[in-house]
Amino acid sequence: METRLEKDSMGELEVPAQALYAAQTQRAVNNFPISGQPMPEAFIRALLLAKKAAAKTNARLDLVAGPMAVAISDAVDELLLSPDLIQHFPVDIFQTGSGTSSNMNANEVLATLANKKISASQKATEAVSPNDHVNYGQSSNDIIPSTIHISAALELEQRLLPALEYLSTAIKNKAKTLKDQIKTGRTHLMDAMPVRMEQSLLSWATQIDQNITALESMQPALQSLAQGGTAVGTGINAHPDFSAGFCQELSEITGIQFTPAANLFTHIGTQDIAVSVSGQLKTTAVSLMKIANDLRWMNSGPLAGLSEIELEALQPGSSIMPGKVNPVIPEATAMVAAQVIGNDATVTVAGQSGNFELNVMLPVIARNLLESISLLSNVSRLLADKAISSFTVNENNLKQALSRNPILVTALNPIIGYLKAAEIAKQAYKEGRPVIDVALENTDLSRSELEKLLDPAKLTEGGI
Repeated sequence: METRLEKDSMGELEVPAQALYAAQTQRAVNNFPISGQPMPEAFIRALLLAKKAAAKTNARLDLVAGPMAVAISDAVDELLLSPDLIQHFPVDIFQTGSGTSSNMNANEVLATLANKKISASQKATEAVSPNDHVNYGQSSNDIIPSTIHISAALELEQRLLPALEYLSTAIKNKAKTLKDQIKTGRTHLMDAMPVRMEQSLLSWATQIDQNITALESMQPALQSLAQGGTAVGTGINAHPDFSAGFCQELSEITGIQFTPAANLFTHIGTQDIAVSVSGQLKTTAVSLMKIANDLRWMNSGPLAGLSEIELEALQPGSSIMPGKVNPVIPEATAMVAAQVIGNDATVTVAGQSGNFELNVMLPVIARNLLESISLLSNVSRLLADKAISSFTVNENNLKQALSRNPILVTALNPIIGYLKAAEIAKQAYKEGRPVIDVALENTDLSRSELEKLLDPAKLTEGGI
């Protein structure tokens, strides 16, 4: 590989000749050959947007020369449009806990591109410095926590919340088509009183709606930023108006309202807000796991299971058993849920690493938080389209199970008492007979009265 020589405060270092980054990024590449995974693209994009907002703010405050600020801003735009964006940001997730390496990676790449633009326009008075200009008024200790919030806020607003709304709508639309379908309810996986399938699905929709409401309630906190606190929260080397100006510029760039944190020390020394958001993502994952498992149970069979519904056949289910079709989308959903729950455990542990004035597990918090948002966004739409909207109901199986369900005798409790009803249920189970026939033999109620009292549709409405 052809290399060139770059220099930083620690001395000279060889860097790939065509790389846009410089010595500090290369040191990080050399120091952290751990996972082979760079920071998430959503994080890098947010970091670049933050650099653009900083450049525009510093230009407005007459702290960075106008041509330099424009060149930095234009460099951000160029990178955001590049299909090869991530190749310029090779620093491993498992790096310095402040994310300084990723910050300097961005500073170096933007300085390289900005200098090319200034040189081309012949407006250069001095070279754009990664530290003195691109990073002006910033520290890794405030830009990285800010970028965690910015990237999560953008992904939440633009991806996850719309995906959950889409899923909720799909469930509600499907529920409308199933209001006349009555199935055996189950508690402890055992037969219970009947429910309408519409009721079951609307329960799922409410789960999703509750998660949407909870996530929306977290947006204002997530959109508050540490920017302006610099190294420890005091704001050393940053203009007093930088924090507010930065948030104003970033809000205009993104279309999302960002605000300075009420206490910059808190936002730098802790990651409590990210931990809270991750916790709510975990709750969302638990909801999706519940829905996925219900779908798998109802689809089980087709002969030896419940076989109440039939999920869309998407692919062969076995390499050895011909004709087998598996519930692949609910299974994928369950695995996503498991991963998100695991991610939350990592974010929780990382959130405890706020030692004095700085949390030192920022990159792994960013990675896990953003992966959880991405996974949940993607799988919610798949679950909506390829499982919930497309499943069909095996109506005959529903009716057969209902007709044999002795638990229907519960409706007779107010008339014949619990003990008598229990005797009838046990006899019906033992003899494998419909409960209505056994009740007819063991009570003074007529068949017409029993048919009315044991009507599954009526029993889904509650009451006496």
